[in-house]
Amino acid sequence: MARNNVLYAQSGGVTPVINATACGVIETARANRGKIGKVFAGKDGIIGVLREELIDTSKERKADIAALRHTPGGAFGSCRYKLKGIEENQREYERLVEVFKAHDIGVFLYNGGGDSSDTAYKVSQISRKMGFPVQCLGVPKTIDNDLPITDNCPGFGSVAKYVAVSIMEASLDVESMASSSTRVFILEVMGRHAGWIAAAGGLAQRQAGDPPHVILFPEVTFDEKAFLAKVDKAVKKHGYCSVVVSEGVRGKDGKFLSDSGVRDAFGHAQLGGVAPVVAGLVKDKLGYKYHWAVSDYLQRSARHVASKTDVDQAYAMGKAAIELAIKGESGVMPVIERVSDDPYKWKSGVAQLSRMANKEKMMPKKFIAKDGMGITAAARRYLAPLIRGEDYPPYDRAGLPKYVRMKGVLAPKKLDPFDV
Repeated sequence: MARNNVLYAQSGGVTPVINATACGVIETARANRGKIGKVFAGKDGIIGVLREELIDTSKERKADIAALRHTPGGAFGSCRYKLKGIEENQREYERLVEVFKAHDIGVFLYNGGGDSSDTAYKVSQISRKMGFPVQCLGVPKTIDNDLPITDNCPGFGSVAKYVAVSIMEASLDVESMASSSTRVFILEVMGRHAGWIAAAGGLAQRQAGDPPHVILFPEVTFDEKAFLAKVDKAVKKHGYCSVVVSEGVRGKDGKFLSDSGVRDAFGHAQLGGVAPVVAGLVKDKLGYKYHWAVSDYLQRSARHVASKTDVDQAYAMGKAAIELAIKGESGVMPVIERVSDDPYKWKSGVAQLSRMANKEKMMPKKFIAKDGMGITAAARRYLAPLIRGEDYPPYDRAGLPKYVRMKGVLAPKKLDPFDV
């Protein structure tokens, strides 16, 4: 690579392990100094790149980079900002190329989900058209687990573990008080269109009758009558009922039960709040006392209960991205390929960004129980290996995890300011 500096940027909602991917990128780049130059990180994602706010990771200590592997959040900052088509806003693409030129950047790594794959793909196409070809690679990340081609997405395994553990523990609490207090507990989890996270709650079921007794998926139209009947049956049989509901559940009219009417930068509906809607039905129609909780940011920041499988895979995807760049690849993304379920084995593969951009992988029908409110044995075989293993962060003497913050030293600016 003639221009061998790397620009890495994090995008969208972060995960418990996105920094493990950053760690894989930076450590692998440092181990290949003859082939790779500096690694810059966009401050707050693509917005920082447009503003020429590039964090020089060579200023970070080796120990601090290593500590990224067990630190949640987005160490360099992330954003929800979608580049428009070049016909709509050519100036943004020109600005990206100007930044690449100014800082001798030959490789752009965008760590995100489907929208980020689209951005990386667009930049790979446009940079070539504009006479400054840059190797552009996507790096997988999304707790929603909805990227196509890859077997699973870094971030999902740890969120799945958190949700399964949370519904298991909360259900023990509810069960112990059900005779005189709460009868129904509802846990709301993320998942706009795909019910992977909600399905993970089903892993808490070890034997017949174990909670959660009901799981509501975005892929299944909400049937109020059937839902209430199943809740009532569980309460009468077990004394209580635990429910996991995805934020993306829709009614028969096709609308999200929790649509607030607000849209984000990508045009997506701002969701959250389906649990109280469902809880209201339980109260009004069945009269049971209830409690509900929204896992929200807690599920995607809970590094303390991360899956070791997930951490290992997240790091491996960062490492693979640099190795692909060294080979001269562009317009691709490293992915996870499952070799076998039992024993669980996986390996790194490669997919074209054009096949991943703006596409979502839904839960297959064979993973959803016939009544639409539970998971099947096939789903369990797929999900179970992804939450295996513990990778606890180190703890300090006060009993809290030892997480790291980057110094965040910015590279000197060489261009005029740019408004975003």
